[in-house]
Amino acid sequence: MRAQSLRSQVRRAIAACQEKKAEDLAVLELGKHSGAFTDYFVICSGTNPRQIQAIADAVGEQLEKAGLLALHVEGYQQAEWVLLDYVDLVVHIFSEKARKFYDLERLWRSAKRLEPSTLKALAKKAGGPRRAPAKRTKRPRRKS
Repeated sequence: MRAQSLRSQVRRAIAACQEKKAEDLAVLELGKHSGAFTDYFVICSGTNPRQIQAIADAVGEQLEKAGLLALHVEGYQQAEWVLLDYVDLVVHIFSEKARKFYDLERLWRSAKRLEPSTLKALAKKAGGPRRAPAKRTKRPRRKS
């Protein structure tokens, strides 16, 4: 249940980023043995400070609708690198220059990189109620 809920939160964050035209969207699933402090990174870029703040606002609004508030927000005023910490999910919104400089994808290259479109399939695979197999009933045989 927790994994499905977490993936739902990641999908909400992705949708908010896409709604505000974030660029170069990446999702990293951090392994249990990576020493990471979170399960997922959502990383994207904005083209200017106003767009970066708009992306951060949209992510905050979407996750708040799901009952989730950021534990910590950093860098919002400068809008070079905004970090939204939701404990199991951390959203990084960069300017293009800061993204190249910090290069989180290289730093966390051991993480599994997910395409945003695959999260929907992963959530279904992870769990949710499964249907019981249909019962077969015997049909009466036809008389020949």
